[in-house]
Amino acid sequence: MLELGILADDLTGGMMVASLLEREGVRCPLVTSPEALGALPDNAEAVVIGRKIRLIPAEEARGDVTRSAKALRAIDTKRVYYKYCATFDSTAEGNIGPITEALMEALDTDRTIVCPAFPEYSVTIFQGRLFLGSTPLGESFKQYDPATPMTNSNLVEVMQAQSQGKVGLVPRGTLVKGKAAASEAIEKQVQAGTGMFVIDAIDDEDATRIAELVTDWPLSTGADAMPMFLARTFHQEQSPEQRTLLPPSPGGEAVIAGSCAPNTLAQTAYFEKQHSVYRIDLIEARGDTAVMSKIEQWAKENLDKGPVAVATSADVAGVERAQAELGRDGAAALADELLGKSAKLLHDLGVRKFVVAGGETSGQVFKSLDIKQVQVSAFDNLSGGYCHEAGATPTSLVTKAGALGDETFFFTALERMRQADAA
Repeated sequence: MLELGILADDLTGGMMVASLLEREGVRCPLVTSPEALGALPDNAEAVVIGRKIRLIPAEEARGDVTRSAKALRAIDTKRVYYKYCATFDSTAEGNIGPITEALMEALDTDRTIVCPAFPEYSVTIFQGRLFLGSTPLGESFKQYDPATPMTNSNLVEVMQAQSQGKVGLVPRGTLVKGKAAASEAIEKQVQAGTGMFVIDAIDDEDATRIAELVTDWPLSTGADAMPMFLARTFHQEQSPEQRTLLPPSPGGEAVIAGSCAPNTLAQTAYFEKQHSVYRIDLIEARGDTAVMSKIEQWAKENLDKGPVAVATSADVAGVERAQAELGRDGAAALADELLGKSAKLLHDLGVRKFVVAGGETSGQVFKSLDIKQVQVSAFDNLSGGYCHEAGATPTSLVTKAGALGDETFFFTALERMRQADAA
């Protein structure tokens, strides 16, 4: 029996959850499809299914998670967790509400929690309002997000707008009265027709209370933190081994950068001071049938000199120029396509260590390299993205969200994978 099955709405977020569980001593591989669940290692207590469902049409997302939930149930998974971003990235169309309701139906449950709090990183919920530090979500930088602008801090209202069923609140005052009191309050609301509950959490003690409250529920939902606290309800003793070095992956080294976040731009510029970077201009590449041949020739000329990087990352002006010419979705799709092809090309040329910047980019690289399952390192200064695919051509990757890491991150990540080769 698997204790915990986690459905993550993007790859990098799923990787972080797996690494946080590994830090707890819980063996948690990541797979990229429900079909890969049949090949889990015997010592796995949990698994993450990393999907790309945050921004797809809601009905498509519902179908995707329903298949995953049924696959988890088929292998006797005790509890399921739906993981989304701590900043609740969504719109009035979804996808958090539609996915949650699809999972409730698939798992035949009449209740679940909605708790994206991550107190360790000052993401808290009080009276149903989400705070990033001391700033309400709707007043934070997230209000300007081009894909999922978050202008309302009240998660009950945000969740209700994208859900068919009724959304309620479990305030902290109820939570701290204890499990019995909180359970009774929830039961009364369930009997009155409420099935989804935003629940307050301002610190780790609250998160512990929540985990103890819902540990026997078939489904819970939230961000990266709650699986750690759920794990402590079934994994009482931490393993003495927290893996920070994974198996070796001898071969070349490359960075694939698709994020346009300031951190990634700084990391790419810092890397370029010492190593070659092939910068893809999306507007020029759109009509250039020889672009991949050019990248291949450049790679052959530079790989023997050390690590290389391929990037579509651009500053704000560059992004606006590409989106004006190609459309927002068109620019993103072209970047994903070219970076995925570049990763496959580099792998064919012998690269076995990849650093990948950007959540969408990471998903595309996994797809292009046909990666089905990875071992995940325990969470540390690499922010949870270090993983390894075994097989005929062992390959290691460090994936990262665009906004993470200082300017030296690419070098730090490559050095960790080199240490694994030398171990």
